[in-house]
Order: sequence, then structure tokens, then C-alpha cells
Amino acid sequence: MKIQNDSSCSWINSLNKRSNIKFLNNDLSCEYLIVGAGYTGLSAARKLAELEPNQKIILVDAQLAGEGASGRNSGYLVDTTLNDGFTSNKKLLDYKKKTDIYKLGIDVVKKFVKEYQVDCDWNDSGKYFASSRKEDQKILINFANTLKKLNFKHILLNREDLKRRLGTNFYDSALYTNGGILLHPGKLAKAMVDTLPENIELYENSPLIEWSKINDHIKCKFQNNTIFSKKIIFCTNGFLNSLGLKTKYNFPLTLTASMTRELTENEFKSIGQPKEWGVLPVRAMGATVRMTKDRRILIRNTAEVHKPFKMSNNELKKRSNNQKIGIIKRFPSLPENIIESSWSGIVSRTRNSSQIFEKIDKNVFVAGCYNGSGIGVGTLFGEQIAIKASNNHSDEIDIIERIDSPTLLPPQPFLDIGVKVRLIYERFRARSEI
Repeated sequence: MKIQNDSSCSWINSLNKRSNIKFLNNDLSCEYLIVGAGYTGLSAARKLAELEPNQKIILVDAQLAGEGASGRNSGYLVDTTLNDGFTSNKKLLDYKKKTDIYKLGIDVVKKFVKEYQVDCDWNDSGKYFASSRKEDQKILINFANTLKKLNFKHILLNREDLKRRLGTNFYDSALYTNGGILLHPGKLAKAMVDTLPENIELYENSPLIEWSKINDHIKCKFQNNTIFSKKIIFCTNGFLNSLGLKTKYNFPLTLTASMTRELTENEFKSIGQPKEWGVLPVRAMGATVRMTKDRRILIRNTAEVHKPFKMSNNELKKRSNNQKIGIIKRFPSLPENIIESSWSGIVSRTRNSSQIFEKIDKNVFVAGCYNGSGIGVGTLFGEQIAIKASNNHSDEIDIIERIDSPTLLPPQPFLDIGVKVRLIYERFRARSEI
């Protein structure tokens, strides 16, 4: 599983470069091997180090720790979601199960930030579910009724309200919820790397080629070396499928995003000098848009089936042009050459928007598929899968295991065809929301 990300993510490039990077260059053995050093793997490693201080724990990643999808996402720590992948669960009880997990995710990230005094631009600013289409008011009203039943504070807003708050008259209506958090995902991921306990051995740029079970041990082959482990925890999210894990239940999607340079004083005044905000789309393939703390605009408006796990600069440029259109539609007073960087990242989805959290063999554990809630749920699942792997239990595990299991996917090639057709359909429905 060789991964090659672009090197143009603004979140990551805004950070000081790390110098303590180790590569796997010896055969090793350990009690626990964690594969994947994003939010989930880093959280699992930290918890395992606490639970098993005398055991050897190895954490490996195919690229630099925290610089995959974790450091590349849009920076929303969500309490509620309107679009959970391609299906919306209308049953109130099932939706409450999801929001209970979102709350646990917020709590575990907040605890980490407080304990380690992490500066990740944390902002309890809430978020907006917004649409430019008048007919989408019905969707927002129905969602508002759901939130009311679950006691989530919210406000329905019209175009004039949004113009004052966001600095754009693009949106017709929105539902504001005040429980979500905006943050800098790269800073948070890097802090998780920098605060790893001393009994964690981290090896980066070390892609796992194949793994197998030999009696009661796991044999993992890397490019030039092998690791034998008594237990293994897979925290690779978008790459679960490529490692042969739960292949009938999850599939990867490639997302791309762009971010502008910092707005000048005059540019910022021209859009009303809004406070930091975040907009999520009402329609599944609409644009996610943020005004950041340092006056940059982020936009993500593409999702696609894209293989292999690498996007060329030319392909990325095409998607960046799409994002430029989205920014100008919302802020026509800004110059067209305002985008500073664009990047891609891999996420994982399930058919019914459920997450994967389970023991798939007596010494093999897996967590992933966060369907747009990876910061909180990914961090939570990492901590809890470590508890499960160490033969312990928690109330949080009980809550997690109450959610529906992922449903079976169609076989290939029907899966890829179906996903592509669905993406085209959703993209058409959200064409005005680019």
C-alpha cells in the first residue's frame, strides 16, 4: 500500500517541520502494532501506552504521521450532521445514537487539548447548514424539528442574516447550530504526534505491503523489513479496503480542497469583516466552506472514486479551478487568482453511514469509516479500540457498539459503477451549490 500525497496542503505547510522522523530499517517484534498514524492511530497509541506501560508498542504509517486525511480535513469537530454519506437515517433513535458518539468525540478531543495545552485555533463558533436554493428551506425546517426533539440549540436564518454573518449573499437560508467547533486540523494532528508517550516507537514513510496471521502472531511485511506482533490494530480509514479489511463493507473516496491566501485588509472589509465561520452543505455534494481565523477561505466541493491513491498536479489543478468558481460565486469582489494551494485526501465510506469498530479476529482489531466526522469520532474510536484490544472495557464501548453495523456492499464492478452514478446524481442535484 504505497501512498503519495501532494505536498500542497495549507494546513500542513503552515506548521514547523518535524525533525525527529524515523524510518523502519530493522526487523522488529512487539506486543502491539498500530497501523496508521492519523487521529485514530495516534489516539490508540496514547491510550495503549497508558494501559500497557511495560509492553512494546509500535506505530507505523505509510507517510508522515498526521499528514494524511487527518491533517488535511476541513477542521470541523461536529455535534450534528445533516448528510451522513449517501443515506439519511430518519429514525430519531438511530440519529440520537450518532449524536451521542459525536458528543463523546468532542469530549475526548477537548480533554486532550486541555491536558496538553494544545494551540489548535479552537473556536466554539458553531456551524451553518446552508443552501442557496429556496426549496431547501423545507429540508432545514425538518432538520430543525429533529434537533428540537433532541434538545440541540439552533436558529433558522434568512439571506439577510447570512449576509451579515458570513459576508456573502450567496445563501438563501441556513440552520445554525452552536455546538460544533472549528479548529486547525494540522495543528491538532501534529500535537498528537509531538505528545506521544516515550514507550511508543513511531516509524514513518514505512508502507505496509502485506500482512498475514501465523499461528498466534501477525506477520507484517514492509518494503525491506518485517514486524511480528502479538496484536494488531488497523487505523487506516480510507485505506482499510486496500489492506483487505472489511472489503465488503467500506469503500474509499478522494476529496479535494483549496484555500486562499490571507485576505488583504481591503478585501476583508469588502465582505463585511465577518468572524470566523464554517458552512456545511444541505445537499450531499454541495460545498463545505470556511472563513478561517487568519482570514483565509477554504472550500471543498469534490468527491469521487479515484484510483490509484495518488492525484497528479494536472488532475488537482482541474479540481482547483472548480473550487475557484465556487469562491467567486460566493465572493465576487475577490480576485480570481486568490487560491494559494489545493490538495487531496482519502476518506472511507460505508453504505449506511455507520462506522467500523470491531475485533475481526482474536488478535486483529479495526476502526474507521467516519463519514465526515473524523476528528472527534476518529479520536474517540482510537482510544476505545485500544481499550478493547487490551482486554478492557468501557461505557463508551457500549455506546459505540449500539450503532448499526455497516451493511453489505454490492460486488465489483457494480460497486464502483453504483458509487460513480450516485456521485453524478448528487453532483447534478447540488450543481448550484458548487
